[in-house]
Amino acid sequence: MKTLSEIDTTSKRATKAVGFSWGIAEEVGKNMKLLELFGLSGIKNLNKYLQDYKKKQFEKITLINEINESKKNPFCPIILGTNFIDQVNLMDKKKNIKIHNLAFPVLFLPFVSRASEVIGKRIFLKLDDKEFLFNLNQSIYSNYLKNEILENSRSISIDFIENTNSFSEAEWNEIYKLSEDTFVEESDSLKMGAAGAGLTDND
Repeated sequence: MKTLSEIDTTSKRATKAVGFSWGIAEEVGKNMKLLELFGLSGIKNLNKYLQDYKKKQFEKITLINEINESKKNPFCPIILGTNFIDQVNLMDKKKNIKIHNLAFPVLFLPFVSRASEVIGKRIFLKLDDKEFLFNLNQSIYSNYLKNEILENSRSISIDFIENTNSFSEAEWNEIYKLSEDTFVEESDSLKMGAAGAGLTDND
């Protein structure tokens, strides 16, 4: 079995070899580690994408709007992902982002996962009929577990989820009251012990 370090290094070098900058190649290396760690088909999709990159023209998006559509060539997932992270602090003020016609969308997913950590919010993404919930780059919940190559997605929808508690104020008050049973009142002896060396000098 290949180590995460091998996956990172080889992915980075292969990405650089087809014409990307070292900076972007570094990002791809990190992403492949994430995908493989989360059980998604990173290397399989990257390998096919890099083979196609040599002979196909993919659309490069710079400014991401609420609706992004390429009617001719599909968007490059790596350039899209790089700009998504760079612009996510502005985008999370929008209610929803839509992207139409994206090549190899699996390669875009780790960028979204990392963006979730950047803004400190969960992100919900729907890729055609496949759903993904990104949790601050700590985990990815999904109804998609197939180890396959996805060459194109016609429709991607991205929602930024506001941070809220999963419990009510009443439930919090109840559990907090239980926690109070562990509080210890300060006695004179505790105060003296916490003040320093006291009257005992061990030097």
